[in-house]
Amino acid sequence: MAGICCGVVGESEPAAPVDSVTRTSLKRRLDLLPSIKIVAKSAVAPPLETCRKRQKRVTPSLVSTSPDLESNSISSSATEEAESSFFSDAPKIGTTSVCGRRRDMEDAVSLHPSLLHKNSEDLHFYGVFDGHGCSHVAEKCRERLHEIVKHEVEAMASDNEWKETMAKSFQKMDREVSQRDASRSAKSSCRCELQSPQCDAVGSTAVVSVVTPEKIVVSNCGDSRAVLCRNGLAIALSSDHKPDRPDELNRIQEAGGRVIYWDGARVLGVLAMSRAIGDNYLKPYVIPDPEVTVTDRTEEDECLILASDGLWDVVTNETACGVARMCLKDSDAAHNACSDAALLLTKLALARQSSDNVSVVVVDLRKRRNN
Repeated sequence: MAGICCGVVGESEPAAPVDSVTRTSLKRRLDLLPSIKIVAKSAVAPPLETCRKRQKRVTPSLVSTSPDLESNSISSSATEEAESSFFSDAPKIGTTSVCGRRRDMEDAVSLHPSLLHKNSEDLHFYGVFDGHGCSHVAEKCRERLHEIVKHEVEAMASDNEWKETMAKSFQKMDREVSQRDASRSAKSSCRCELQSPQCDAVGSTAVVSVVTPEKIVVSNCGDSRAVLCRNGLAIALSSDHKPDRPDELNRIQEAGGRVIYWDGARVLGVLAMSRAIGDNYLKPYVIPDPEVTVTDRTEEDECLILASDGLWDVVTNETACGVARMCLKDSDAAHNACSDAALLLTKLALARQSSDNVSVVVVDLRKRRNN
């Protein structure tokens, strides 16, 4: 009901177009949703000046209650002020990451605008990682996967090699996770240390996008998801790796494994996804090999949404795009639009009783207009 009262969507999907009056009413009604605490902790910290501006804008309506929220917004203008004009073409970004109704926070978000400059083009990296068993695999992916991707892309001979490049990156990340023992820095805070020293029962999903001026490359392993909003349509750029997906079910059975229905389809009755980074004890049934899509950018592209299943379990692709488009249409506050979209999607997921951590990244793909 909270989602309906908000004016975001009705009982039937997808949402109808929202005019400016409804948007104003919606923003006023956001205070009716569960309050969210802003925590100064993120994959990429924005400049101090930007933090202060965002804090002044958000804090009055978000009282310090539960659940905890990590929130950051990175815009090209803010990054340029903090770094250099090298970032001037970086898309605007909004992100939220919420523990929600879970006891532990196991999601991680990675944002690296202008990760690499190649062939006179800036390549931007965005990733969402949803850990299970513990948070350290997701955190390791947050710390290292963009660097691995950067190294592999630098060695890439042509744009025709994106699928092989991203597959190599994920496989290298999986090997690093398996060999992490000697160099782990957060040893004392890792709750799975109370279990096996190898932490074989820990893993993470990974949905990663590399955005160039001409392409949107999405690499997915697990049940996090990437959705492109194009001219009002929601286009899934990834497919969830569920154990009962026909091709995944066949692959698992051919490898000698079984899918057991225990509170949903699970590999060996344990894991509710068929691909992940880590999870050594479930290999070869659970594999780290990603599915990669390469999509040409068009003038009709509006935004890209990356999120963990804490959002997608309760919000459809169409509704998510409708909410993001509504925020982006508010051209008078374009620098805040992506942050508003990520925050509103997170609030909607919580209002719809999402039982998982919720992490959302919204990337503005609209072409810049020269004033």
